[in-house]
Amino acid sequence: MRSRVKGHAPSRRRTPLLIGLVLAAIAILASAVALLADSPQAENLAPTDSRYPNVDLANTRQATGPLRAATVSALEVAWRIPMAAQHGLEGSGAMPVVADGVAYTQDLESNVQAIELSSGEILWEKTYGSKTRGPNGVVVANGLVYGATKTNAFALDPQTGEEVWSTRLAPNDLERIAMAPGYHRGLVYLSTTPAGHRGGEVGVLWALDGKTGKKVWDFATVPRSLWGDRSINFGGGVSYPPAFDDKGSMYFGTDNPGPIPGTNAHPWGSSRPGPNLYTTSVVKLNAETGKLQWYYQMTPHALCNWDVGSTILAQGGGRDLVIAGGLSGIVVALDRETGKLVWRKAVGVHNGHNNDGLYAMRAEYSKLKMPMTVYPGALGGVFGPPSTDGSTVFVPVVNYATKLFSQTTAGQGGSLTGELVALSIASGAIRWKHNFSSPPVGATTVDNDLVFTTTLDGTMYAFNGDDGRTAWKTRLPAGSNAGVTISGSTLLAPAASVETEQEPKLSAYRLAN
Repeated sequence: MRSRVKGHAPSRRRTPLLIGLVLAAIAILASAVALLADSPQAENLAPTDSRYPNVDLANTRQATGPLRAATVSALEVAWRIPMAAQHGLEGSGAMPVVADGVAYTQDLESNVQAIELSSGEILWEKTYGSKTRGPNGVVVANGLVYGATKTNAFALDPQTGEEVWSTRLAPNDLERIAMAPGYHRGLVYLSTTPAGHRGGEVGVLWALDGKTGKKVWDFATVPRSLWGDRSINFGGGVSYPPAFDDKGSMYFGTDNPGPIPGTNAHPWGSSRPGPNLYTTSVVKLNAETGKLQWYYQMTPHALCNWDVGSTILAQGGGRDLVIAGGLSGIVVALDRETGKLVWRKAVGVHNGHNNDGLYAMRAEYSKLKMPMTVYPGALGGVFGPPSTDGSTVFVPVVNYATKLFSQTTAGQGGSLTGELVALSIASGAIRWKHNFSSPPVGATTVDNDLVFTTTLDGTMYAFNGDDGRTAWKTRLPAGSNAGVTISGSTLLAPAASVETEQEPKLSAYRLAN
């Protein structure tokens, strides 16, 4: 591992950068002063900063800047720098974060770069060479840059890239870190997840001391006994950073159980009887102690890769809510205090398999027939983090199927399309919808009356948040499987999902003077 300080313009070299599919999004504390605040709103950053992709502790992804429908057409390319190439939906990475005029990025070999926001000059690079499929990314908080390799959490000096501390979390090669960190009131949060799906893999969420990297507590998202058969069962883990409220609690989504759908000897997940808690769930913990406060399981005994993704804290209908979507293509709003369901909405293409896990759990196997085509499939549903303007949640949806030929043989099928769905926070009703011929794999981002998203074919869109009309769009240098980062009048758009003739680049757009 090495750290190098740079001082040259981006046009002089090709530099690997961040990004990819399924992105990662984060909820982190902004500054040492913010550590003493009592609410997520009080802990937000200045409008010119975006120190973590989800913008605030509530994970709203709502930026504050001059971009709006009346000004967005004045965006121009300020600079571009090369990125490491990804391909199709095979990669997964991170979006940049911005602090004090510097953008920080991470690529899929865990390498971190610091880039001057105004010019695109690479200031330093910390090289790890630890390959991961992500999602990953870094966070700037407490005077440090936090991130992770495949196995270790780390903290870097934001001025030089020198490593301050490193703590190993993955106990063996069966588990890996696959998320950008969360940060709140002095603690850093990262999770391990199953890596090879070979059995015995347990997803564990860790809280670390932000100053030293010392382990403070851990929460196993599935029982370490793995429902009785560790030789083939696995599951759990967290892929997106938690949201934090003003009462000391944290909220996050968890990944699926396995094997999926089962094995020849134990079809339909019969080796892992029951609902397989706490997989495919929204979980609330005490952020200081890790004590469980409640959970809501979105798809019990899941038979597909239906992870639950990023969580958003919001208010609607006079209630404090937590909103979450998952690869199941289902979005839920839960009462933040009790975890009780307020509304549940299916988005995107579904073809009658939403309850397959319940049928299998009840041994109603006559309702499950092979071969089958399942919408949404393992690469479908709510893939990237949604965003909100306070009254509407903007949900990126991928429409893609999984074809199950047997308990151990599967493939993808059908066209790869997508939607952007705007849902009422209060009721879950669809306010508007925009269909894409290419899917929005990454996150959405809100700024004033606009909602931004990118699609896998390399188009960046800005829609009017009220009615879904297209306010602006542009072509990126390559396909994109990540959302955008907005810092003041600058918009950063990674484009690294490449075809043969495309050049993966990180683009900075800025309002013309």
